[in-house]
Amino acid sequence: MSVVTNTTTIGAIDAPSRRNTELALLVFAVAIPVFAYANVGLAMTDKLPSGMLGYGLGLGLLAGVSHLVVRKFAPYADPLLLPLATLLNGLGLVLIWRLDQSPRLIQRAKGLFGAFHPDAPKQLLYTALGIALFIAVLMLLKDHRILQRYTYISMAAALFLLILPMFFPAVNGAKIWISIPGLGTIQPGEFAKIIIAVFFSGYLMVKRDALALASRRFMGLYLPRGRDLGPILVVWGISILILVFETDLGTSLLFFGLFVVMLYVATERTSWIVFGLLMSAAGAVAVASFEPHVQSRVNAWLDPFACYKTDKTGACEQIGQAIMSFGSGGTLGTGLGQGNSDLIGFAANADFILSTVGEELGLAGMMAILLIYGLIVERGVRTALAARDPFGKLLAIGLSGAFALQVFVVAGGVMGLIPLTGMTMPFLAQGGSSVIANWALIGILIRISDTARRPAPAPAPSPDAEMTQVVRP
Repeated sequence: MSVVTNTTTIGAIDAPSRRNTELALLVFAVAIPVFAYANVGLAMTDKLPSGMLGYGLGLGLLAGVSHLVVRKFAPYADPLLLPLATLLNGLGLVLIWRLDQSPRLIQRAKGLFGAFHPDAPKQLLYTALGIALFIAVLMLLKDHRILQRYTYISMAAALFLLILPMFFPAVNGAKIWISIPGLGTIQPGEFAKIIIAVFFSGYLMVKRDALALASRRFMGLYLPRGRDLGPILVVWGISILILVFETDLGTSLLFFGLFVVMLYVATERTSWIVFGLLMSAAGAVAVASFEPHVQSRVNAWLDPFACYKTDKTGACEQIGQAIMSFGSGGTLGTGLGQGNSDLIGFAANADFILSTVGEELGLAGMMAILLIYGLIVERGVRTALAARDPFGKLLAIGLSGAFALQVFVVAGGVMGLIPLTGMTMPFLAQGGSSVIANWALIGILIRISDTARRPAPAPAPSPDAEMTQVVRP
């Protein structure tokens, strides 16, 4: 008789990394903006632009380095986030360059400032800095749960960034920028949205059970206890103070809306959403009744063309021109480089850059751009659902919610759905702070998705896994 002993170990199912899928999508994410760049040049000068090769190589190099870093440090991350962000950033560079070529904008800049300085080269530099920060996040942040240790430090840092612009002069009626000699202006609120999402995630993970308790039910809603209303009242008060002292409707809506969304996700109580909407509406109405800058934007939103007839400056003229640009675009648009959205003025390449998309790419182009934004939000929510720890779930949904809210308030303001906010369209519009902060946001989402999709390690061998087979002669 002989005894044969076989030891078997049950290992984890190896999930595909999907890095090759990401690489293939990145090829398209670079090729589409290069094609759009050539299209603009042919439409405006009847020849290919001289910088097309350098632009294509530069964007391809940045995308390739980012892919290699993701392949090395986050091999199981979501394969769509990086290509989608690259595509939006590349198209934004093309649209900014297209507006730089407008004779009307060049002439207007020379009349106001004495010289014209194109924005596309600066935006390309900011893109490189943003991707460098993206790479730093992936290399240095080995585990997103480390951020939980800095919950209250994040709160202090976010409040500091939100309060800092109060001590600087207003720009275009709002105090949301700070001036740094040699670097220009920086918008701290873009970085504050990420830091405050870290604070909300850490705080709500600890307090969600207490916040989910309800004292009584009224009209189908579970009313929160009075002592649990404290956090939402504090955040509501801070958002109102931001709106009053900085006259910044966008950051106030983003700040308060982010907290309400995360509070609802943490507690699963619809009553928090109702209270949040009522309080935000009450605060906005109260501030708009005495703050001239906010009131002018509300008036322009209620009747942009009546305001345009009486006051041809500021938000009135901009919203009127934006609505007309959307109307002239039709279904398929006038074609890249063949619109007149540069009539909007200095904000044409900022929050009103969507007007260029609506006029030159039409309704189809607008739907495509909004679909790309929607896909980024969807992948962030999917990452939150797949995360294995509550902090990661809340942080992923917070970052995705902040991104979605910013897209909504900017697109809604430009298209006349809500009053104009003055925030920057993520990745698409000109703005160094915005593109750098949003690349950091994508980096954190990729880190969380890598942790969520990474296969669990194989268990250690146990005596039960040994099988003994007896073979008789």
